[in-house]
Amino acid sequence: MTPIPEFLIPISRVVEYIIQFPLFITIMDDLSPILNPDSNSPYQLILRALLMIPISHYLIGFAISVAVFLYNFLELHLIRDILTGFRGQPITLTFNSESKFYEGVVSKCRVLHGRYLATPWLASPHLQTTFLNFFGRAPVFNYKRQIFHLSDGGTIALDWLMSSDVKGSAVYVDNVIPENDRTPTILVVPGLTSDSDSPSDCFYNAGWTDDLRVVIHHLHSKYPNSPLFVVGTSIGANVLVKFLGEDGEDIPIAGAVAICSPWDLLIGARFIGRKLVQKLYDRALTVGLQGYAQLHQPRYSRLANWEGIIKSRSIRDFDTHATCVVGKYETVDTYYRRCSSTSYVDKVAVPLLCISALDDPVCTTEAIPWDECRFNKNIVLATPQHGGHLAFFEGITASSLWWVRAVTEFLGVLHSSPYMHRQKKVQKPGLVLPPEPSIDQGPYVNVSAQGGMVAAVVNEPTGTDEFEDSSELNKPTSEMAEDPVQQPRESDVRSDSQTNVQVSSTCDSPCHSATSLFKRRLEQLSRHSRKSIWLLAYVAIVTSWPLLGSALSFFFKRKIKNISPARLQKK
Repeated sequence: MTPIPEFLIPISRVVEYIIQFPLFITIMDDLSPILNPDSNSPYQLILRALLMIPISHYLIGFAISVAVFLYNFLELHLIRDILTGFRGQPITLTFNSESKFYEGVVSKCRVLHGRYLATPWLASPHLQTTFLNFFGRAPVFNYKRQIFHLSDGGTIALDWLMSSDVKGSAVYVDNVIPENDRTPTILVVPGLTSDSDSPSDCFYNAGWTDDLRVVIHHLHSKYPNSPLFVVGTSIGANVLVKFLGEDGEDIPIAGAVAICSPWDLLIGARFIGRKLVQKLYDRALTVGLQGYAQLHQPRYSRLANWEGIIKSRSIRDFDTHATCVVGKYETVDTYYRRCSSTSYVDKVAVPLLCISALDDPVCTTEAIPWDECRFNKNIVLATPQHGGHLAFFEGITASSLWWVRAVTEFLGVLHSSPYMHRQKKVQKPGLVLPPEPSIDQGPYVNVSAQGGMVAAVVNEPTGTDEFEDSSELNKPTSEMAEDPVQQPRESDVRSDSQTNVQVSSTCDSPCHSATSLFKRRLEQLSRHSRKSIWLLAYVAIVTSWPLLGSALSFFFKRKIKNISPARLQKK
């Protein structure tokens, strides 16, 4: 008989104990007719052959079956790495073929054009993600915490890590950054939740961009000469991409990176509850959200369904009883659709690098907006074959993360290139007057209180005629009709060199005010086409016809009676 390996001795002893168990003896007694040597049953031959196989062979077969199951369950790729000679897999880049951003920046990044090889003993997305959660701690540095207060009463913790803290050199005096400093600033937007308390009623929301917007504009206003880069991870990446799409060109960010974004929250919510291994992540994230809710129990108890929060067994349950109630969303699917960043990808105007692993066990590849990323010339999507969720460990000791090297190189190349984004002020309706207006662009009517003067309002300031409140000029006709009585402004009675109308400073007559206003409007309209003049005449006739018709009817009333048929017969 083949000797039993040492590591299988404990298992063999368990098997021997089971054989001596009374129930096993009873079963063997029932099979005794089959095991009888005088029996000609085929089952007797099969069982006798099976009993002749050593127990150690059964144990080895069982161990192999468990190994195959775990290899598939954990999605290991160690065998593939061995067959490829541990060369790793190339990085797939998705971009627009006419993108100057790719040609000028990404094409020069060696890390993105190289290969990624996961740590051999972490050759699984689940092992990488789990190892990151329990052992993948960042290096210990002394962060300087700055509490940023929001207008709604909430607070944001800005943890500053300066280059002097990393290099160990005293670059800044008393660790104070001068406002004219040109050193690039990198803002990292973290993932699912935070561990800080807040007195505000605004809680976790996967699509809330107002806090990020306030912080970014604060940093830009305080350090206007410092290029600002933003890196978002997981849910933070979804918030970042949504913010970039909402603000477009009018944004003080030089470049951005989104790591492992969920993209479409509705697809992600269905994916994470599909398989057993994903359900484990779902449950783990739910426990984290419940711990976050415990920090804000007084307010969650007042604003949401606290009993439902405690009994939640999935992220969808938590969002149903907490996020949707606080955010006033009709349904969970409504919340997921409105807060997903997928619909904002085509509006991103900032150089954006997106990194998503194809084997991400939390954020599925089904949600990646491939076509939208390929259409936008400002986006490059990098998709490694492996890496897990925010892990990407590399090296035999798993001491570094691949995506950190890729982002560091990318931001360095972008900073030294002319492709950094420059903020462009976007004219918003009702706030900025158009440079070349015409009456066709703004067919509004300004009705003066005295004299019944009617003039078309155009949104064009003259040389010395500046309006104190531009919103008054942009009121539509319906609003002007509701409030026809308007006091003449001080600028309406000042002298105007273009119209050559002199008004005494002591003259407060409403007639002079209305006449001056009317003449200035005519002078402005005279610079436009003849079509606009005729349109003005048409508007004036239509709006003044009721008054003019009544006057004509009263004036010609007697003459009409004089030429009536009765009087003609008398004559």
